[in-house]
Amino acid sequence: MSVHQQLQTALLELEAAMKAANLWRMPTPTADAFASQEPFCIDTMSLPQWIRFVFIARLNALIEAKATMPAKCEIAPAMAAYLIQEKVRASDQILVVQAVEKVDRLVTEN
Repeated sequence: MSVHQQLQTALLELEAAMKAANLWRMPTPTADAFASQEPFCIDTMSLPQWIRFVFIARLNALIEAKATMPAKCEIAPAMAAYLIQEKVRASDQILVVQAVEKVDRLVTEN
């Protein structure tokens, strides 16, 4: 299985984990929110919004183009901190963070 196929599977697993943790259903950010210059669009989106509407979308575009992955991907620590701050159930935190760690690893190792 190619790295692009592995990453596509990992992104589907991330989506499923976010849905299970009730972090998937949310309003689509406004067009202005996507213009943010801040990391993770932190000033215009919640982290789950950014993951759903920016991060996953960008990685899917790279997969579709069979493009080279970014040299570095370290989203899991930010997601772990967010989930703790938002008091998300511990079992959901584990599932979501593990899914993000898998994506991080696949992107960074290839």
